[in-house]
Amino acid sequence: MGAAARLAALGLELPAVAPPVAAYVPAVRTGDHVYTSGQLPFVAGALPATGKVGGSVTPEEATGYARTAALNALAAVAGLLGGGADALDSIVRVVKVVGFVASDPSFTGQPGVVNGASLLLHEVLGDAGIHARSAVGVAVLPLDAPVEVEIVVELAPTA
Repeated sequence: MGAAARLAALGLELPAVAPPVAAYVPAVRTGDHVYTSGQLPFVAGALPATGKVGGSVTPEEATGYARTAALNALAAVAGLLGGGADALDSIVRVVKVVGFVASDPSFTGQPGVVNGASLLLHEVLGDAGIHARSAVGVAVLPLDAPVEVEIVVELAPTA
């Protein structure tokens, strides 16, 4: 089953690529790898919540936002490749995920929050979605977002 079919089975669609909030692009390709910029959990162009995880944002909410941010990262990859969800079928493997969690000073559950991103990548890409990962707690993220996710993917070599 391809990525488009998996997305449909999950009741998901790739969103429009979020426009950058500063001087960068959503994703770049070098050779057979695509690196995304950090993706926030935008839904229809807006953040569903702001604040710190373990404070005004619950860990369960943040896990969902990490899932959304990962979906946005996949949209950035597909957008760079010039296609819709079918473009994701050229992903051989998600190499690395970095998840940033804006954390209340007492919150230590960053790995659980970033699991939202990891599980979505596996659900959409199958075994190609299994990856190395870092989950980092930070004081604040752009626009006071609770989470940010970036991914590195390897693509099938082009002829």
